[in-house]
Amino acid sequence: MDQFIFYAKLGLFHVLDIHAYDHILFLVVMTVPYVFKDWKRILTLVSIFTVGHTLSLILSVYGVVRINANLVEFLIPITILISALYNLFTAGKISKGERVGVLFFAALFFGLIHGLGFASHFKAIVGSGGKLLPLLEFAVGIEGAQLIIVLVVLILSFLIQTVFRFSKRDWVLVTSSMVIGIVILMLRDHWLW
Repeated sequence: MDQFIFYAKLGLFHVLDIHAYDHILFLVVMTVPYVFKDWKRILTLVSIFTVGHTLSLILSVYGVVRINANLVEFLIPITILISALYNLFTAGKISKGERVGVLFFAALFFGLIHGLGFASHFKAIVGSGGKLLPLLEFAVGIEGAQLIIVLVVLILSFLIQTVFRFSKRDWVLVTSSMVIGIVILMLRDHWLW
């Protein structure tokens, strides 16, 4: 039980670490277009992201995938930028059923990239012992933290849209634009050349 708590807390604080806010920014742009009634779609997107994150950790920890850390540190902000730009171009438009598959695929793919960003650190923590169970326990913590962030974003969205009377479109545009500004600074610090 102590091991489960250790790895679940590690996953929880991996996401909630204010100094590693890339995960938080990604969750914000993934969640901001939705409201509480869309909880099934949000839960599915977040869970698919966690699956991708966990899968890349498994592949990396077991030595199946090796990727340059600088490349991953560059790609993580790119995933956030793409998601935020997607929000800018689709804000206020009527949701179409065919976008669902693209969003789920993007969540999985972006989860794979984000998971690679933590792989070397996770390898150092796990060491040479059994790795699969700690990875799954870590994933439980990640999922819990993501649900906390999603809930906070949904509550904030509700308050902004009802109390301050922002339209959903304006809220998505403002939030996504702010995230883009932050991500540009992140990219400046992680250029490949």
